[in-house]
Amino acid sequence: MMKKAKKYDAVAEVRKVREKLSVKYWENPDLLLRDLKAARQRYHSEMQAR
Repeated sequence: MMKKAKKYDAVAEVRKVREKLSVKYWENPDLLLRDLKAARQRYHSEMQAR
């Protein structure tokens, strides 16, 4: 019996994103910290707006 092809594979998508980001941040950990800080501030301001 053959498996049906998935329309969307979320696990594969996460792996692709993780690989892309690891390449981006591997050489520049300061960029990672800057982006995390910006995301934290953006999330905090969204939570305060609710």
